[in-house]
Amino acid sequence: MTSGSGAPTAARVRRWAPGVVYAAACLTYLAAVMQRSSLGVAAVEATQRFEVAASVLSMLSVAQIVVYAALQIPVGVLIDRFGPRLPLVAGAALMALGQVLVGVSQDFGLAVVGRVLVGAGDAMTFIAGIRMVAMWFEPRRVPILSQVFAQIGQIGQILSAFPFLLLLHGPGWLPAFLSAAALSVLGGLAVLVATASAGEAPHPFQPHRLGLAQTISHVLEALRRPGTQIGFWTHFTLQPSLTMFMLLWGFPYLTVAAGLSPALATLLFTGVVVWSAIVGPALGILSARFPFRRSNISLAIVGAIVLVWIVVLCWPGPPPLWLLIVLLAAMTVGGPGSMIGFDYARTYNPARSQGSANGVVNVGGFLASFVIMFGVGVLLDLLRDRSGGDPLTALYALDSFRIAFIAQFPVILVGVWQILRLRRRMRRTLREEEGITVAPLWVAAARAWKRRSAEHSARPERSIH
Repeated sequence: MTSGSGAPTAARVRRWAPGVVYAAACLTYLAAVMQRSSLGVAAVEATQRFEVAASVLSMLSVAQIVVYAALQIPVGVLIDRFGPRLPLVAGAALMALGQVLVGVSQDFGLAVVGRVLVGAGDAMTFIAGIRMVAMWFEPRRVPILSQVFAQIGQIGQILSAFPFLLLLHGPGWLPAFLSAAALSVLGGLAVLVATASAGEAPHPFQPHRLGLAQTISHVLEALRRPGTQIGFWTHFTLQPSLTMFMLLWGFPYLTVAAGLSPALATLLFTGVVVWSAIVGPALGILSARFPFRRSNISLAIVGAIVLVWIVVLCWPGPPPLWLLIVLLAAMTVGGPGSMIGFDYARTYNPARSQGSANGVVNVGGFLASFVIMFGVGVLLDLLRDRSGGDPLTALYALDSFRIAFIAQFPVILVGVWQILRLRRRMRRTLREEEGITVAPLWVAAARAWKRRSAEHSARPERSIH
């Protein structure tokens, strides 16, 4: 009787196990995005708390991003050896510890250590979560659930924009950062409990314990492939404007330079998450539908971002609200648009080196982001009004931001040049090795128009009685 009644219970646990594990992984990634973006809404308070220059303040985000980028490939190797559960739990613990250090710190050096730990934990979370999804769901469902996983994580930006900011402006700095740390602790515990009680995954983890020489060989193999290279530069070019704005300089610009209230700036940050959830799947469909036009999609997005930035920086006086909304909308498309880089890596790399290729691609956007962040900080310091008055207004003046934000243009220009260079190389290889000729976009569009016109003319006219 006992054994018979226990069997249905076990069956119910197994039936619900994928959903429970998936929810736990989503919670952990949501917490990671919150920790990553929390400094952006606290930039003004951090300037006052630590009494540092803008270039020094930027080191908090730069240190975090450098660590994140540097750990991408090592974390991929760690996942291949030990599976995704250990990195997810360890990442949550590191982020919680890092936020606690930032919360208790009165010294800037300790805050830097805290953000380094946040970057290390963040580096482990996304790719481990994606690997967890592949273990628990059928392959045909993995692409959709991976997109949902990424979009759920972006809710963390809303949490940093609303509850975290309310705590920061209410109870204060320490309660805000301790609450953020508690969310990562909850996520790590959820992964431990869910994976321990769920039993064996439908697609169990198979460890790949490669030696150091083999691991390096796979990384170098991925680096040599033009698909990995153009994926790196695509991520490098499309992601940094939004990352720079959301992680550090956007909130001071909107609230001090542009004169928006913190509540309205917070609402705009929330809109970024909503818009990203809308355009992300659409760009994914376009990338899958037109694999030979991915560079055209990428360059169109970059062109729109640069064009809107030029209008904003040249606008006489503070930009109007509608223009700031357009700017955020354009930059937001660059976020999911940068995921096209991973489509290149997946398409042009064999399975044995796709993990390394993804790690290389993911470095691109964060490398560009920390270069731009630091450049903006240096320029703000050089342009600071030293004649007296309110120190925040002197540091975050509108005219100073107009010049400082130009720091992103040389970085983007380098990325565009590399995309164009590698695109020519890849199209030449396709033509020579596979006989596939990719015509310029305007030629392909003209041919499609003529073909449709011919098909329309060939249809017999239907009489109406």
